[in-house]
Amino acid sequence: MPQPLPPDYMAYDRTIVVFSPDGRLLQVEYARQMVKNGTTAIGIKTNEGILLGAVKSPMPLAVSYRKIYRIDDHIGVVSAGSLADARNLVDISRVKAQINKITYNEPISVSTLTKYICDRKHLVTQYAGVRPYGVGLLIGGVDKTGYRLFETEPSGTMIEWHAQVIGRGAEKAKNVLKKEYREGIDLKAGQRLMIKALKAGEREANPNNIDAFLISKKGLKEISLKETKSN
Repeated sequence: MPQPLPPDYMAYDRTIVVFSPDGRLLQVEYARQMVKNGTTAIGIKTNEGILLGAVKSPMPLAVSYRKIYRIDDHIGVVSAGSLADARNLVDISRVKAQINKITYNEPISVSTLTKYICDRKHLVTQYAGVRPYGVGLLIGGVDKTGYRLFETEPSGTMIEWHAQVIGRGAEKAKNVLKKEYREGIDLKAGQRLMIKALKAGEREANPNNIDAFLISKKGLKEISLKETKSN
């Protein structure tokens, strides 16, 4: 959580994103906090593809609530933070993917799409009258270079991972990944690890309330974790 501000810092805490005297971008820090308040989301690279998962919020009457999105047949995204911001970035990303396919007659690479999203996030930290996107994204996919998993944060920072967690349960879930993730993990073990990590981050997490997708060379498909046990 951002530290309380001295009175003379109030000028740096408005709609204009400018550096404070000690080099902080306060609006970006607030956006990061929004990501930390979101329900936990996870991405894991396995030997059969990228697993993306998220804990469903308790919304019994909701029909369309979802945190995992298809960008193209070979790329998916899971979010933590503002769902409205996530939807906007997903729409922009889908258009970018289609333009790339029409222009170059090939699917967009995972890294190219991620850089595009990061450029968009970074852009809105530089101008008055806009605010940073209050959403973190885990972007998983497959291209000529293999299976790729990236994280984008509100500042526009782009990091590639073997496994990563974002959202309110990230710290505890990361501890599980650090101890148990192994490069080249198989799909079943990856599913078990996903459940275990999400349970560590969110008490109510269980195979019945986790949305999970697999992005492989065969495309993107939803998978059920109901038959998977987390040890």
